[in-house]
Amino acid sequence: MNTLAAQNIVDLLLDAVCIVDEHGHFVFVSPSFERIFGYAPAEIVGRRMIDLVFIEDRERTLQAAQRVMSGGLQFHFENRYVRKDGQIAHIRWTARWLPEQRVRLAVAHDITERKHTELLQAAIYAISEAAQASEDLVALFARVHQIIATLLPASNFAVALHDPLRDAVSFPYHVNERYPAPTTRPLDADALCSHVIRRGQTLLITPDSLAPEVPPLAGSPQPLYWLGVPLHAQGGVIGALVLQGYSEEARYSASDKELLQFVSTQVAAAIERTQMRERLQHMAQYDPLTHLPNRQLFLDRLKTALTRARRDDSLLSLLFVDLDRFKQVNDTLGHAMGDLLLQRVAQRLLECVRASDTVARLGGDEFVVLLEARQDTDHPHAVAQKILEAFVQPFDLEGRHVPMWPSIGIATYPDHGADENLLLNHADAAMYLSKKSGGNQVRMAPLPDHPYTVPRTPGPSSFGALS
Repeated sequence: MNTLAAQNIVDLLLDAVCIVDEHGHFVFVSPSFERIFGYAPAEIVGRRMIDLVFIEDRERTLQAAQRVMSGGLQFHFENRYVRKDGQIAHIRWTARWLPEQRVRLAVAHDITERKHTELLQAAIYAISEAAQASEDLVALFARVHQIIATLLPASNFAVALHDPLRDAVSFPYHVNERYPAPTTRPLDADALCSHVIRRGQTLLITPDSLAPEVPPLAGSPQPLYWLGVPLHAQGGVIGALVLQGYSEEARYSASDKELLQFVSTQVAAAIERTQMRERLQHMAQYDPLTHLPNRQLFLDRLKTALTRARRDDSLLSLLFVDLDRFKQVNDTLGHAMGDLLLQRVAQRLLECVRASDTVARLGGDEFVVLLEARQDTDHPHAVAQKILEAFVQPFDLEGRHVPMWPSIGIATYPDHGADENLLLNHADAAMYLSKKSGGNQVRMAPLPDHPYTVPRTPGPSSFGALS
């Protein structure tokens, strides 16, 4: 006991004891201050306390200090400090005001490890939730960015995905203060991402550790710090998470690398789940052969378009397109060639319309085109004529030049009704009138007050040469 009494008990404490004057300057810190904050006592005495506080916590720290100086005791106040090495320290404070000495006496307890554990657990849970709630990959990546930002400096964050079929890398999510998202490129054109993805290994580059075998991407502003972590999935590495820092305030360390590696496992699993959900959704809404919207998705879009047309008092048109004598292609050249022809037809139809229009495959050789937001009554006729002209050239089916012509029927809103099924039936009937009249032509559906009957089976006519 005499030995302990002879020593300065304060110097033996693991927590740091601090004394700050009424102007906010350190006048004393115990030796443990260096273990927690990185600064020796001689380096810190005389400096302003608030200058060490993490910038986002400064306002509430000053408010807490004011409460202490007003006579209140402060128990378990938590904030963040920037250590001498740039890392963030989470501190829990107990403080009181000594009015006679006009100073604040405070004890700092380092809770950084506990906070990291709590934040990491919260991040893992949040990523799992994001995978369930996000509508698509971009929304997922934006949420992952927010989550990672709670753990590390993440002002410059990107997700790189590897396409193994093309051996290319794309950046579907890219936030950077210095340059825009790179275009899709061969993987080896991005040496840093290539290193991470091909080797499946994390890469941390600092001002002192830039390896000559993985030079930065030419033409881009070079960061001081670059941290890339592979996204390991069941089938291999699917991409990488990339963090970049252009200043010492956004530095990365070995502990940051380990942290991001741990989080990346959850991110990779979330990406796989979201991709699977998108694939299933695509299968439910799109034709597997042509990748055009199927009947269900088309009807949903038509219903939405009709709502817009009624609201905006605008026109809407449907073009029902059926191929003349398509069955003969299947019978003569086989179903594989018939499938290829349908794919070629889908591409030509897409080339005849705007990106905002919809081309859908309803089944077999039946296609429909939805044109909206136009006041020009001649617009559907112009598009139909453009389609006829596009079909003038035969289709190249693996060296065979196969002629094919369309029969087109047109129905418009509001002339032919305000119901999606009614409009589709009018366009369908007009198309069969075109087909009955010999095909390779366009017919407008008669107005509803001029009913007519069209047989469902077109009359016979010659198919044309296959060459």
